[in-house]
Amino acid sequence: MKNRLTFLFDGKCPLCLKEVNFLRNKDKYKLIRFVDISSESYLPQDFMNISYSQAMLNLHGIMDDQTIIKGLDVLIFSYELIGMGWLYYPAKIPYINSLSRFAYNLWARNRLKITGRANSLKLCNNDFSNRS
Repeated sequence: MKNRLTFLFDGKCPLCLKEVNFLRNKDKYKLIRFVDISSESYLPQDFMNISYSQAMLNLHGIMDDQTIIKGLDVLIFSYELIGMGWLYYPAKIPYINSLSRFAYNLWARNRLKITGRANSLKLCNNDFSNRS
């Protein structure tokens, strides 16, 4: 069966890994392809030219029709694919949607600091950025 989503994630982020491992375990039909952007084998040209820097700033997903989705939308779609979309249903309600997106964006901006890692500018100036 063809993957319905390519999920780009930071394999060096402990909280991201926890989420990815949960999704992998629940993805019994293998509808999601997980791609670690921190891997030396990650090549942006293979993934709609999404650079390491772009992927580090916000969660990215590539749907099977080549549509790029970002942030909370990647999580919402992933949970729908594994049959647990009900968990993110509240994020579709207008007022809650705004609050959910604000909270996600706050998390995305601060996840490196929260997980005790270098800031994104330092990380994006490493060898990986030369591949983009």
